[in-house]
Amino acid sequence: MNLLRLRWTILPVAVVLLLLSFPELNDSRSLLILLTKIFIYAVFAMSYDLLLGYTGIVSFGHAMFFGIGAYSVGIGMDVWKNSLGTLLLSVLIGVVAAAVVSYFVGILSLRLKSHFYAMLTLAFSGLFVVAAEKMRSVTNGADGFPFAVPEFFMDRTNFYYISFVFMIVVFLLLRRFTRSPVGKVLQAIRENEQRTQSLGYEVVHYKIIASVVAGVAAALSGSMYAITLRFVNTTVFTMDITIMALLMTIIGGVGTLYGGIIGAALIEYAHELLTSLAKVHPIFERWIIFFGLLYIIVVMIFPMGIVGTIKRWQTHRKAAALGKREGLPW
Repeated sequence: MNLLRLRWTILPVAVVLLLLSFPELNDSRSLLILLTKIFIYAVFAMSYDLLLGYTGIVSFGHAMFFGIGAYSVGIGMDVWKNSLGTLLLSVLIGVVAAAVVSYFVGILSLRLKSHFYAMLTLAFSGLFVVAAEKMRSVTNGADGFPFAVPEFFMDRTNFYYISFVFMIVVFLLLRRFTRSPVGKVLQAIRENEQRTQSLGYEVVHYKIIASVVAGVAAALSGSMYAITLRFVNTTVFTMDITIMALLMTIIGGVGTLYGGIIGAALIEYAHELLTSLAKVHPIFERWIIFFGLLYIIVVMIFPMGIVGTIKRWQTHRKAAALGKREGLPW
């Protein structure tokens, strides 16, 4: 038992140390950009997992908050002076806007069944797409627009470390949140909402808290995404972005946080690998088909996600070991 716990303590530390030293060990610019995107998408996946995995809320428009963060940075840096203060102010505006929108959407829909929240977020996400397309004087419509960022953020190695620290900090904050009394109530709501309400908890209030926290985390990841591209367009609001977060969460493991990181790494690496294979053979130009097959295979092998399935295997092993010790048949 202590050996297993020690192993699970050493493994994350080893991965962190490896990622910290990666720019010194490898000079591949493309791999550095890929890892940076993984860190950013991992935060987005964790924000979605907070809704789906810890509260049992399904969202079809989670990309809305991602896009709010991205456009806040893009518009702020394009309109105002290119400086660190402007960048931080733009990120702050995106966070506040995402918190307000998520609170408003939660107030409207979370008193009803969860699928109302899913449909309302989808509708609002579509509304933001239309708004971004119509406000061409500011957003340049669907074509999007480039913008400048402070010189420090233009260095890929610097931004790699910023993104890595960003992911670690958000992970630790979300883990603290999920282990807090509020997080325990959210998990109780996921398991049995009626019983939680009968214990005297205002279920709607806790759901709105989860919605706001998830929206803020998604907006932060959207801001980082815009900074790394130094470009933003309406694709950040589309359903594809939400589906990507959903797949990352399911593949990695719902309700684990770690699963969001693993899911983001697998999906982004698979995407990069399959698209690069298109140069080898034309069949890989239809990479989305192979991506779907890969997703089916992973779900069949890990029905509860990678982290969730591994945890279940460990539970079975512990039960089997305890049964042998006590002389029980299992």
